Amino acid sequence: MTTYDDPGFAAAVEPFRGELTAHCYRMLGSVQDAEDVVQETYLRAWRARDQYDEQRASLRTWLYRIATNAGLTALRGRGRRPLPSGLVPETDPRSPFELGEVPWLQPIPSARVPDADPASLRLAFVAALQHLSPRQRAVLVLRDVLDFSAAETADVLDTTVVSVNSALLRARSAMSRADADRTREPDEAERRVWIDRYTAAFVAADVEALKRLLAADVVMEMPPMTNWFTGPEKYGVFMDWVYTANGTDWRTLPVEVNGGRGFAAYVRKDDGRYHRHTLQVLAFSPTGEGVTRNSVFVEADVLDAFGLPSTVAR
Repeated sequence: MTTYDDPGFAAAVEPFRGELTAHCYRMLGSVQDAEDVVQETYLRAWRARDQYDEQRASLRTWLYRIATNAGLTALRGRGRRPLPSGLVPETDPRSPFELGEVPWLQPIPSARVPDADPASLRLAFVAALQHLSPRQRAVLVLRDVLDFSAAETADVLDTTVVSVNSALLRARSAMSRADADRTREPDEAERRVWIDRYTAAFVAADVEALKRLLAADVVMEMPPMTNWFTGPEKYGVFMDWVYTANGTDWRTLPVEVNGGRGFAAYVRKDDGRYHRHTLQVLAFSPTGEGVTRNSVFVEADVLDAFGLPSTVAR
C-alpha cells in the first residue's frame, strides 16, 4: 500500500484534474456541476488516501471510481440536460421566443479540459449521452471514451463484467438511435475553414452567404429558449429577423469550446460599443455539406464561464 503525506498526495492527484472534469462534464452536462463533483472527488480521495492500495488499482483508476460514483450520486433525482431539439417539437422561425423551464446542456471552455479527446466533448455527443440512464452513461464513457476494460469498469462501478457488457450494449444501441452521425465531424483544420467562412458571412450580415454554408438538415437551437428549427430556408428567415431586430453591425471573438472552436457575437449599440450577444457553437458535416447545427447560448452565466467581456471597443 502506498502512503502519501499531504503535499505528496496533492502533487500525485493534481495532474488528473482536467480529465476528471471532462469525465464529469460528459456525465452531468454542466460545467459548474462537473467542477463541483471533481472538487468532491478530491475531498473524498484526500480523506481516503490512507486506504489507497496500488496493488488493487492505479491511482488514475481509483480516482475515476470516486469521481464516477460521485457523479452518479449527483445525478440522483435530476432530469437529463437536453438541448431543445431533443426535448420539444420543432417550431416556426417566426414564433415568439418561449423560455424553457429545464436545466439545459451547457458548453464547456476547452481550457478546463485541455487533454480530453475533442470528439468526446462535442455538444452533439454529450447531448446524445443525455438519452442514456446515468449508469449506462457511465459505462459507455468508461469503455468507449476512456478505454477502460470491462473488468476495470466493473470495479469502478462495483458490479459484474456481465452487467457492464449488458449496459454497454444498451447504451450503444441508444446512442445509435440518437443520431450518432451528428457526433462525427471533419478534422480541426477543416472545421476552422468553415468557421472562418461562417463568421465572415455573419459579420457581413449576408444571409444568402450564410445559407450557402448550411447543410440541408441544419438545426438552429437557442437554449434556454425552446425554439428550434431545421433547414436553410427557415434559418435564413430567422437570420433576417436577427439583423432587422439588432442591426447589421457585428463583431466576433473566437472561442475555444468543447474541444473545438466557436465564436462570441457582439452587436453595436447606441453607445458605439459592441455588446456581448451570444456564444455560438457550430457543428459540421464530416463529408463537406456544411454546418449541421448551430447551438446558440445567451445566458450570462454560460458566457461568463468563458471569460467573455461584456463589451468590446470598435
